[in-house]
Amino acid sequence: MSKITRRDFINGTLVAAGAAMLPRDAAGQAAMASLDPSYYPPALTGLRGSQPGSNEVAHDRAWSGRTNWGRTTDLKEEYDLVVVGGGLSGLAAAYFYQKKHGTDKKVLILDNHDDFGGHARRNEHTIDGELRIINGGSQSIVSPHARGEAVLDLLKDVGVDLERFETAYDAEFFNRHKLGAVTFFNKENFGEDKVVKHPFTNYPWWYVGIPRPDLSAEEAVQQAPLSDKGKEQLLRVLKGGVHELDVPEEDLEAYIEEHNYFDYLTETLGVDDPEVLMMARRSCSDWSAGGAELLSISSAMECGALGFPPVESWKAVLGEEGYKEWVEGDGYIYAKRDPFIHHFPGGNAGVARAMVKKMIPDVAEGKNAEELILSRFDYSQLDKPSNVVRLRLNSTVVKVEHDGDPKNSSEVSVTFINDNKSYQVKGSGVVMACYNAIIPHIVPGLPKEQDAALRLQTRMPLVYTSVGLRNWKAWKELGIGMAMCPGNMHEVVVMDFPISMGGYEFTKSPDEPCVINMISCPTGETVGAPAAEQFTEARVKMLALKFSDYENEVRAHLTGMLPKDSFDFDRDVESITVNRWAHGYAYGGPGNSTEIGKQPFGRITVANSDAAPNSYAHVAMTEAYRAVNELG
Repeated sequence: MSKITRRDFINGTLVAAGAAMLPRDAAGQAAMASLDPSYYPPALTGLRGSQPGSNEVAHDRAWSGRTNWGRTTDLKEEYDLVVVGGGLSGLAAAYFYQKKHGTDKKVLILDNHDDFGGHARRNEHTIDGELRIINGGSQSIVSPHARGEAVLDLLKDVGVDLERFETAYDAEFFNRHKLGAVTFFNKENFGEDKVVKHPFTNYPWWYVGIPRPDLSAEEAVQQAPLSDKGKEQLLRVLKGGVHELDVPEEDLEAYIEEHNYFDYLTETLGVDDPEVLMMARRSCSDWSAGGAELLSISSAMECGALGFPPVESWKAVLGEEGYKEWVEGDGYIYAKRDPFIHHFPGGNAGVARAMVKKMIPDVAEGKNAEELILSRFDYSQLDKPSNVVRLRLNSTVVKVEHDGDPKNSSEVSVTFINDNKSYQVKGSGVVMACYNAIIPHIVPGLPKEQDAALRLQTRMPLVYTSVGLRNWKAWKELGIGMAMCPGNMHEVVVMDFPISMGGYEFTKSPDEPCVINMISCPTGETVGAPAAEQFTEARVKMLALKFSDYENEVRAHLTGMLPKDSFDFDRDVESITVNRWAHGYAYGGPGNSTEIGKQPFGRITVANSDAAPNSYAHVAMTEAYRAVNELG
């Protein structure tokens, strides 16, 4: 057993025992008041994200119909608002409620995880005494200037300076170190471990500063470990595009919306090589839902799937003027004013931390989001009885019920499980900022149509594995800033965003420690199966894996990809944090089920990115704003 497995097993045990850090003799407010001062989840490694133990109570409720956790203790706590879910949407709901009704209004936020922020999670790696911070989920504030006034006001009020990223992001880092985008073909699926200095997909170009390949498509294809037939077909895909479609220009935009990407590959281009189709299926990584065979041509173009450079493809459809108008109007994924640079060290956990600090001032030192980057949060401050806003972790809500007729009730009872004990509080209103699919299992009395609609909402699984490296000499030697890896569990491996701010310095030299992000968007193995079925299949497989399984995968991946003379896994890898999000990006349900599901129900309203459905941070906050206003 390697030193990483042993060390992270210990950390993982602490994670699983997170509830044990809570007092076990709870009988009232005082017993729920605080966590141990040493409690600091961002520094934990091992299995994180939805950490072991975080979903068991919810699964017992949803899968087994469990209703009895023993005697329920009434904490005699009454709040103006109770928020179910402490992610970006839940935190924003608390913020918007106080902004609308006054900062004296009492709010309780309940979350089943051992850390706040939901998918906006922060991973800290201490490597040879140096701190390296990376996101464990939600990455960046996408096109922030194009967002609604409510979100922009929130960001400004909690101390997020959007203009600061223009100088904090080192746009020349990748180019200065000649770190480009490559493709890693592994031996298991392609017969040999080989790096080709061309990404074969357009995913990397969302990252500012990654240089374009020197190899032409023709040269790169010849280096790929594919059969002659596979090489010919791969080049055909790379040279293809909407010009291959026999469709009148005036019908083209509607056609690409209605027709399937894989039908285009197989029928229009005649691709049938299994290795090329594998590359295409996994070419959108964490952008698409399920395998890319489920995408329309339009969606494939938007995410830059194999064979579709977004800029060139959309110009062919919209024309130069139409494309220009679309970009400036924010039709394009990143608005003209907003390159993909609005990324805190730790990703959107920076926004979550800023919101928590705004509502619970004693939790950390710092006057704005930037000053909070190196500030160690005191989690024992989150749930003090003296707080106007209280944030209670390790607490899974199992019942949210009006005290009387929902149409006339003025109060809602909320029952939650903490350390296997049942507690109850009351709120004048409740915002359900949790996964929408769990709501019908914990909110009795919903209208039948709404209940059925909520059960149809789903999410795609996602894994963000962060790896602490003692140096990145091997990356420099091979010129890798990002690797597309169609044959591996982690489809994308990328060095962290080059951000230095708030006293935090991004790595400067290959001799220095750094962190890398390994991204996996698990899909079902049945090509063409509906997305929801693929998610379920992938989710079950994901949750069956132990930390050692992930460590072995990371070991094989990095050892196969990096030069043997400059990389040794046991010597160079200091730590691994596996952020498993079994319910990752919001995907929604069929038809208008999402709209039906998020309707208000008495004094209960529905937020979360599921209610859009869309997984961007600003969407989660916008849905919170709507939900708070629906409470009146």
